[in-house]
Amino acid sequence: MSRATDGAPGGLRRRQLLAAAAAGWLAGCEHAPPDLPGGYTGIAMERGHALRERLAGGAPYQPDRQRRTQVLIAGAGVAGLAAARALRLAGVEDFALLELEDQAGGNSRAGSVGGIACPLGAHYLPVPGDDAPEVQDLLEELGLRQRVAGRWQYGGDDGRHLCHSPQERLFIDGQWQDGLLPLAGMGAATLAQYRRFAARVDALSRAARFTMPVVSGFRSNKALAPVHQALDAITLAEWLAREGLDDAHLRWYLDYCCRDDYGAGSARVSAWAGIHYFASRHGFHAPGEGGADAEGVLTWPQGNGWLTQRLAAPLADRLHAGASVLRIAEGRHGVELDALDAASGQVVRWQARRCIVALPLFVAARLVQPVPDFLTEAARRLQWAPWLVANIHIDRPLADRSGAAPAWDNVLFQDANPGGLGYVDAGHQRLDARAAQAAPTVLTYYQALGDLPDGRSALLERPWTHWRDAILATLAGPHPDIHERAQRMELTRYGHAMAIPVPGLQVFLHEISLSHLSGKRAQLSNEERAAVPPTPATPRLLFAHADWSGYSVFEEAFTRGNAAGVLAAALAAR
Repeated sequence: MSRATDGAPGGLRRRQLLAAAAAGWLAGCEHAPPDLPGGYTGIAMERGHALRERLAGGAPYQPDRQRRTQVLIAGAGVAGLAAARALRLAGVEDFALLELEDQAGGNSRAGSVGGIACPLGAHYLPVPGDDAPEVQDLLEELGLRQRVAGRWQYGGDDGRHLCHSPQERLFIDGQWQDGLLPLAGMGAATLAQYRRFAARVDALSRAARFTMPVVSGFRSNKALAPVHQALDAITLAEWLAREGLDDAHLRWYLDYCCRDDYGAGSARVSAWAGIHYFASRHGFHAPGEGGADAEGVLTWPQGNGWLTQRLAAPLADRLHAGASVLRIAEGRHGVELDALDAASGQVVRWQARRCIVALPLFVAARLVQPVPDFLTEAARRLQWAPWLVANIHIDRPLADRSGAAPAWDNVLFQDANPGGLGYVDAGHQRLDARAAQAAPTVLTYYQALGDLPDGRSALLERPWTHWRDAILATLAGPHPDIHERAQRMELTRYGHAMAIPVPGLQVFLHEISLSHLSGKRAQLSNEERAAVPPTPATPRLLFAHADWSGYSVFEEAFTRGNAAGVLAAALAAR
């Protein structure tokens, strides 16, 4: 899960596997793996399911306690944390942030295995462009963006938080190559299709602007550009077929990119999303034509948990973890929110003037009373990808096949595991290169299960050893000693990790963003005028989550959460 973000409670960003698929990927396991210890960790899935059952049952209850605050925030994923930061910066201190899990961060949380920090979800943040000024401001606040000799530099002191080289490699045909686009041994026909795809991405990006975050490109009373509408109407696979781009290596790479950012491949993801992946950032560069697909990225041993930990730190007792929201009732003069405290078992009734709903849409639609039509329809239209994140503690560096040197991001061409995206190395960012090459580390292996018909059920029902054995089997290809070196494996399951940008979704969400707004786009913040992106809202509720962008990355979640916080602060001052 590369950049997935919200997920609180639920959101990062599975159904039962088909028997044939399961048999296929385990067929290569010639030797039974050792009894490697570990298990499921990181997400209290039973807590979310218990909440769902309680809501479905409609059991009556009476609050045990009552509390008041000025602004409530439901959900402490990236969007909720961004909203809390915006309130603090605007001078609003009377607020409360409620989170289902015991730790804030959504699918951008951190953990540790064997005493080594590692990501439980999203693991990097691309260096933001000028379309993401809110993210740029955050990085400047954290010391990751500095003005040096008239130019902006990222990464903090000595650039230590930028991904160290080598950044990425691909295991293909029994050896490692630099970069993730298949190159070694590629024929003229494959290279020609690389060039044609690069030309089409360039032409489309010149025909209509692609922004990251997408909400920064919304304009009042203006529909999406015709180019964007056309791309949003079909899948990427359909668009590629129309363009005659059928090379197997190009198709594999584009499928990988879509699963990496969106949780599903080109057969489900819209052509708009497939093009946006490249056009909103660095483009697509064919070999030998200048540029590079690799972009500057910020990363840490604990992944984007490094960011969410710093966003949560100033909140102190305003952050209420282990709080399952039961209902959010909007009235004429305020909001009433009931939450079940996991520690005490008590129901706490909160009253506030306004509430920022930073929850996945399928959760928000069950909790908000009365539920607005646009929320109901959005929750009905969205689809979510389940994910599995496996953290493997190894006692020393693994044996390696020939080719490119060990990198931060290590991907297997045509991974035998459905949705397999390879692994990142938590030790790659160590400043002592010699220590990095010799010390124990944690490898974080990702599976995006959005293309599996029953992936969500499989995550819930299958024993953890099912996933353990399949992961060890596939990693034994590039690393034949993985069974000897692995000491422990811990798995984190996300049933609804991220929204999948399926065809038609961008047009739909764009219309909502421009039709159900709170106030004006320009609001006061610390006595200065601040441009605020369109924010779906009702009179007392402001909605903030990456789901409203149709896909889950840090920039989308943070920008939407920040906008809701700025608006709530401005309304509180009236």
